[in-house]
Amino acid sequence: MEEHRSQRVSLAVKEELAEIIGFEMDDPRLLSVNVTLAEVSPDMRHAHVKFSADAGAEKAAQAALEHAKGFLKHELATRLNLRRVPDLHFAPDTHPDAESRIDFLLRRTKRMKARE
Repeated sequence: MEEHRSQRVSLAVKEELAEIIGFEMDDPRLLSVNVTLAEVSPDMRHAHVKFSADAGAEKAAQAALEHAKGFLKHELATRLNLRRVPDLHFAPDTHPDAESRIDFLLRRTKRMKARE
């Protein structure tokens, strides 16, 4: 049950951060940033967020995200009904397409098992 909740909160954090960063922030360093993954710890205290950016812009994007960490946490608090909003930790994603490929393979495996 705890793992399921952690996964749901991770997905919600990823979706909200993607929306906030993509549409509501005016920082030019964040124009090419896409949130690829958010993993919330089981105790809901920390969220490790991976992002992709244009080649060579990762450091500037990470600096902008670190600078906006308080704003992002405040926005998450207003949008998500959580007792404790996790602390955000940002890192560039070295393989941004790997997660979508893994999701595709897991969905295909589930379909294959359902047919059996």
